[in-house]
Parts: sequence; structure tokens; C-alpha cells
Amino acid sequence: MERLIVLDTETTGIEPSEGHRIIEIGCTEVIDRQIVTDSEYHQYIQPDRNVGDSVRIHGITDKFLTGKPKFEEIAQEFLEYIEGATLVIHNAPFDLGFLNHELELMGVDECIEDNCNIIDTLELSKQQRPGMMHNLDALCRRFEIDASARTVHGALLDAQILAQVYLAMTGGQSTLFIDDGNNNTQTEGEGSIIRVDSNRAKIKVIHANEAELEAHNTYFEKI
Repeated sequence: MERLIVLDTETTGIEPSEGHRIIEIGCTEVIDRQIVTDSEYHQYIQPDRNVGDSVRIHGITDKFLTGKPKFEEIAQEFLEYIEGATLVIHNAPFDLGFLNHELELMGVDECIEDNCNIIDTLELSKQQRPGMMHNLDALCRRFEIDASARTVHGALLDAQILAQVYLAMTGGQSTLFIDDGNNNTQTEGEGSIIRVDSNRAKIKVIHANEAELEAHNTYFEKI
């Protein structure tokens, strides 16, 4: 069973080294390439600082965050939720940088990457289509995924949308293969692999005769 957790965060700024903190975590679970809608993780977090200008991006106000738990209060629950899963994140260094910074503030030496594999959909998109736009809105347009509810950034909504984007990005190859019922197909996150039957008929190789080789060499001597 392949378990993916599509993850997104909202923060008070772009640099944890400048004291910015996480204010929202949203996660959507994908098991065997199926989005599990009743197994999500969502938490608003009180960051011990003002949200400042970042409110224009996510719409989360200081007043709204009053009384919300601090990261250290939800850390154990969150880490248990993602434990052992592969995390799918758009621009992973950003979110991982903030998550690992929060753990460091708690005195935790381990990083998220120590317990989870990471798939960065930003890098995946760059590999698939170099030179194109790779932000989430652009990917939604490319794969015809409805993002009309995304009037502001929200961690859970963006995770839900990214889950659909990731499946579209990695699902194209699987449509090329059809399971023949002989269990020769192994499903992977990047598509499907067809195992070659060792008892298949040998490929017939026809070699050129001497006259054909001479004609070939004479042709190239004239060029």
C-alpha cells in the first residue's frame, strides 16, 4: 500500500530565520492513488507574533488565531499523522524549512525528512515541462483542475488541489497500459510498470547481406 500525504502550510512570512512562523497546516491523504477525503489533517496555529502583511495572501487574521494552539501543542499529533508516509509538497524546501524550524524551536533534533520521503511537485513540473510556469494556479490550468475556490491561499484547500494536480501529473503513463489479469503490472507513484514475460517469443533479427553492406558503404563514400 502506497501512502502519500499531500501537505501545505501558511506562514507569517517567507523566512523562518527572520522569526516567521507557521499559522496553518493542511494535509490530504492519498492511498494507492485514491484521495481519501475522510482522512485529512488540518490545524490553525497561534504563532506568537503578528501575521503582518501576509494576511493579504492567506486572509488569516491575528484575531482569528487568538486562542488557537501553539505548534508544540499539536506537534505530536501531526508527526504521528505523517509518520512513514511520502510527503507531496509544492516547493518542498519552503514548507520543510518552516516545519523543521518549528521542531528546532522545540528542541527536536530530527527533521521531517528523517522519517518521510519527499516528492517536490515544483521540481517534478520543471522536469516535465521546462520553461513553463509551475505555480499551483498554472498547474491547475494545465491539467484542467477546478481552482475557483482558491480566492486566497489556504493550507487545506491547496493540499486538496495539489493532490489532484499530482495524480494528473503522474497518471498519464498508467493510461498506456492495461492490466491483462496476469498480475504482471506493478503500480508505482510515477505510473505503471509492465513486467516482461521471460517466455515471450524471441525477436527475429535480420542482418544485411554482403551486397547490401557494399551498397551502403558505397553510398556514404559518395557523400
